[in-house]
Amino acid sequence: MLIPDAEHDNIVLGERPLIVCDIDEVVLEFVTPFQAFLTANGHELRPTSFRLNGNVFSLDDGGETPADEVARLLEAFFTGQDAWQTPVLAAADSLARLSGEADIVFLTAMPPRHRAVRRRLLTLHGFDYPMIATEAAKGPAVLALHGSRTHPVVFIDDIFVNLQSVRQHVPGTLLLNLIANDIFRGLAPHPGEGVDIALDWPHAEELIRAHFAAAR
Repeated sequence: MLIPDAEHDNIVLGERPLIVCDIDEVVLEFVTPFQAFLTANGHELRPTSFRLNGNVFSLDDGGETPADEVARLLEAFFTGQDAWQTPVLAAADSLARLSGEADIVFLTAMPPRHRAVRRRLLTLHGFDYPMIATEAAKGPAVLALHGSRTHPVVFIDDIFVNLQSVRQHVPGTLLLNLIANDIFRGLAPHPGEGVDIALDWPHAEELIRAHFAAAR
Protein backbone atom coordinates (compact mmCIF):
# COMPACT_ATOMS: atom_id res chain seq x y z
CA MET A 1 0.00 0.00 0.00
CA LEU A 2 1.46 3.37 -1.04
CA ILE A 3 0.44 6.48 0.89
CA PRO A 4 1.81 9.57 -0.89
CA ASP A 5 2.04 12.87 0.93
CA ALA A 6 3.99 15.94 -0.12
CA GLU A 7 5.13 16.51 3.47
CA HIS A 8 5.93 12.92 4.39
CA ASP A 9 7.85 9.91 3.21
CA ASN A 10 6.12 7.74 0.64
CA ILE A 11 5.20 4.80 2.82
CA VAL A 12 5.06 1.34 1.31
CA LEU A 13 3.69 -1.40 3.57
CA GLY A 14 4.46 -5.05 2.95
CA GLU A 15 2.19 -8.02 3.52
CA ARG A 16 3.20 -8.35 7.16
CA PRO A 17 2.39 -6.81 10.58
CA LEU A 18 2.57 -3.06 11.17
CA ILE A 19 4.03 -1.23 14.17
CA VAL A 20 3.07 2.44 14.44
CA CYS A 21 5.23 4.18 17.00
CA ASP A 22 5.20 7.60 18.64
CA ILE A 23 8.56 9.33 19.15
CA ASP A 24 8.78 11.65 22.18
CA GLU A 25 9.17 9.65 25.42
CA VAL A 26 8.90 6.46 23.33
CA VAL A 27 12.02 6.27 21.15
CA LEU A 28 13.56 9.67 21.94
CA GLU A 29 13.93 11.04 25.45
CA PHE A 30 11.83 14.18 25.87
CA VAL A 31 11.30 15.08 29.52
CA THR A 32 14.93 14.73 30.62
CA PRO A 33 16.45 16.80 27.77
CA PHE A 34 13.63 19.35 28.00
CA GLN A 35 14.47 19.80 31.69
CA ALA A 36 18.08 20.53 30.70
CA PHE A 37 16.91 22.91 27.98
CA LEU A 38 14.68 24.79 30.43
CA THR A 39 17.54 25.18 32.92
CA ALA A 40 19.78 26.55 30.19
CA ASN A 41 17.07 29.10 29.39
CA GLY A 42 16.29 30.30 32.91
CA HIS A 43 13.44 27.97 33.85
CA GLU A 44 12.90 24.65 35.58
CA LEU A 45 10.42 21.79 35.42
CA ARG A 46 8.90 20.80 38.77
CA PRO A 47 6.70 17.86 37.80
CA THR A 48 3.70 17.45 40.06
CA SER A 49 1.24 16.37 37.35
CA PHE A 50 1.32 14.79 33.90
CA ARG A 51 1.57 18.04 31.96
CA LEU A 52 3.95 20.90 31.27
CA ASN A 53 1.75 23.95 31.85
CA GLY A 54 1.64 24.66 35.57
CA ASN A 55 4.87 22.77 36.19
CA VAL A 56 7.40 25.15 34.63
CA PHE A 57 8.83 27.93 36.79
CA SER A 58 11.24 30.84 36.41
CA LEU A 59 14.65 30.37 37.99
CA ASP A 60 14.87 34.12 38.37
CA ASP A 61 11.86 34.80 40.60
CA GLY A 62 10.33 31.36 41.18
CA GLY A 63 7.08 32.33 39.51
CA GLU A 64 5.07 30.02 37.31
CA THR A 65 5.98 30.37 33.65
CA PRO A 66 2.93 31.49 31.62
CA ALA A 67 1.49 29.06 29.08
CA ASP A 68 2.45 31.25 26.12
CA GLU A 69 6.08 31.30 27.29
CA VAL A 70 6.04 27.51 27.76
CA ALA A 71 4.78 27.23 24.19
CA ARG A 72 7.61 29.48 23.00
CA LEU A 73 10.16 27.37 24.86
CA LEU A 74 8.74 24.17 23.37
CA GLU A 75 8.98 25.67 19.89
CA ALA A 76 12.61 26.62 20.49
CA PHE A 77 13.36 23.17 21.90
CA PHE A 78 11.95 21.37 18.88
CA THR A 79 13.71 23.75 16.51
CA GLY A 80 17.01 22.62 18.05
CA GLN A 81 15.96 19.15 19.18
CA ASP A 82 18.97 17.51 17.52
CA ALA A 83 21.21 19.21 20.10
CA TRP A 84 19.20 17.86 23.04
CA GLN A 85 17.27 14.65 22.44
CA THR A 86 18.83 11.20 22.81
CA PRO A 87 17.47 7.67 22.22
CA VAL A 88 15.41 5.84 24.82
CA LEU A 89 17.33 2.89 26.24
CA ALA A 90 17.04 -0.27 24.08
CA ALA A 91 14.58 1.32 21.63
CA ALA A 92 16.84 1.10 18.58
CA ASP A 93 17.82 -2.52 19.23
CA SER A 94 14.25 -3.65 19.86
CA LEU A 95 12.92 -1.95 16.74
CA ALA A 96 15.78 -3.32 14.64
CA ARG A 97 14.87 -6.85 15.71
CA LEU A 98 11.15 -6.30 15.19
CA SER A 99 11.74 -4.82 11.73
CA GLY A 100 12.70 -8.31 10.60
CA GLU A 101 9.04 -9.34 10.78
CA ALA A 102 7.03 -6.09 10.78
CA ASP A 103 6.87 -2.75 9.01
CA ILE A 104 7.60 0.18 11.33
CA VAL A 105 6.23 3.70 10.86
CA PHE A 106 6.79 6.65 13.20
CA LEU A 107 3.74 8.83 13.87
CA THR A 108 4.72 11.96 15.77
CA ALA A 109 2.42 14.71 17.02
CA MET A 110 4.69 17.48 15.81
CA PRO A 111 4.15 20.49 13.54
CA PRO A 112 5.42 19.45 10.10
CA ARG A 113 7.76 22.47 10.08
CA HIS A 114 10.04 20.53 12.45
CA ARG A 115 10.00 17.41 10.30
CA ALA A 116 13.40 17.82 8.63
CA VAL A 117 15.29 18.26 11.91
CA ARG A 118 13.51 15.27 13.47
CA ARG A 119 14.13 13.13 10.40
CA ARG A 120 17.88 13.82 10.60
CA LEU A 121 17.92 13.13 14.34
CA LEU A 122 16.14 9.80 13.99
CA THR A 123 18.42 8.64 11.20
CA LEU A 124 21.49 9.67 13.20
CA HIS A 125 20.46 7.30 15.99
CA GLY A 126 19.57 4.34 13.77
CA PHE A 127 15.81 4.92 13.60
CA ASP A 128 15.73 4.83 9.82
CA TYR A 129 12.01 4.13 9.42
CA PRO A 130 9.33 6.17 7.63
CA MET A 131 7.89 9.06 9.62
CA ILE A 132 4.65 11.01 9.59
CA ALA A 133 4.62 14.36 11.41
CA THR A 134 1.11 15.63 12.01
CA GLU A 135 -0.99 17.48 14.55
CA ALA A 136 -4.13 15.56 13.50
CA ALA A 137 -5.74 12.80 15.58
CA LYS A 138 -3.76 9.58 15.56
CA GLY A 139 -6.65 7.14 15.23
CA PRO A 140 -7.61 8.27 11.71
CA ALA A 141 -3.92 8.40 10.77
CA VAL A 142 -3.36 4.77 11.78
CA LEU A 143 -6.55 3.76 9.97
CA ALA A 144 -5.31 5.50 6.81
CA LEU A 145 -2.05 3.58 7.06
CA HIS A 146 -3.57 0.21 7.81
CA GLY A 147 -6.62 0.43 5.60
CA SER A 148 -8.40 -2.88 5.10
CA ARG A 149 -5.31 -5.03 5.66
CA THR A 150 -5.80 -8.08 7.88
CA HIS A 151 -2.30 -8.16 9.34
CA PRO A 152 -1.69 -7.47 13.06
CA VAL A 153 -1.23 -3.84 14.10
CA VAL A 154 0.62 -2.41 17.10
CA PHE A 155 0.42 1.21 18.27
CA ILE A 156 2.84 2.59 20.88
CA ASP A 157 2.36 6.00 22.51
CA ASP A 158 2.81 7.81 25.82
CA ILE A 159 -0.50 9.72 25.73
CA PHE A 160 -3.76 7.97 26.64
CA VAL A 161 -5.86 10.16 24.31
CA ASN A 162 -3.84 8.95 21.31
CA LEU A 163 -4.10 5.33 22.41
CA GLN A 164 -7.87 5.56 22.81
CA SER A 165 -8.18 7.31 19.45
CA VAL A 166 -6.50 4.34 17.77
CA ARG A 167 -8.62 1.91 19.82
CA GLN A 168 -11.73 3.60 18.44
CA HIS A 169 -10.63 3.71 14.81
CA VAL A 170 -8.62 0.47 14.46
CA PRO A 171 -10.17 -2.19 16.74
CA GLY A 172 -7.96 -5.16 17.43
CA THR A 173 -4.78 -3.10 17.55
CA LEU A 174 -2.31 -3.99 20.31
CA LEU A 175 -2.11 -0.71 22.24
CA LEU A 176 1.02 -0.11 24.29
CA ASN A 177 1.54 2.78 26.68
CA LEU A 178 5.28 3.47 27.04
CA ILE A 179 6.78 6.43 28.94
CA ALA A 180 10.56 6.58 29.25
CA ASN A 181 10.80 9.12 32.09
CA ASP A 182 10.32 7.45 35.49
CA ILE A 183 8.80 10.52 37.17
CA PHE A 184 6.26 11.24 34.43
CA ARG A 185 5.40 7.54 34.16
CA GLY A 186 4.45 7.66 37.84
CA LEU A 187 2.33 10.78 37.31
CA ALA A 188 0.54 9.53 34.19
CA PRO A 189 -3.16 8.68 34.34
CA HIS A 190 -4.15 5.12 33.56
CA PRO A 191 -4.20 4.82 29.75
CA GLY A 192 -7.67 3.29 29.78
CA GLU A 193 -9.42 0.10 28.79
CA GLY A 194 -7.72 -2.12 26.25
CA VAL A 195 -4.24 -0.65 26.71
CA ASP A 196 -1.20 -2.57 27.98
CA ILE A 197 1.47 -0.70 29.93
CA ALA A 198 5.02 -1.46 28.76
CA LEU A 199 7.63 -0.82 31.44
CA ASP A 200 10.48 -0.50 28.94
CA TRP A 201 11.46 -1.58 25.43
CA PRO A 202 12.36 -5.18 26.29
CA HIS A 203 8.90 -5.52 27.85
CA ALA A 204 7.28 -3.86 24.84
CA GLU A 205 9.11 -6.21 22.49
CA GLU A 206 7.90 -9.19 24.49
CA LEU A 207 4.27 -8.01 24.29
CA ILE A 208 4.55 -7.31 20.56
CA ARG A 209 6.01 -10.74 19.79
CA ALA A 210 3.24 -12.40 21.80
CA HIS A 211 0.64 -10.43 19.81
CA PHE A 212 2.18 -11.50 16.51
CA ALA A 213 2.39 -15.13 17.64
CA ALA A 214 -1.26 -15.15 18.69
CA ALA A 215 -2.28 -13.86 15.25
CA ARG A 216 -0.42 -16.58 13.37
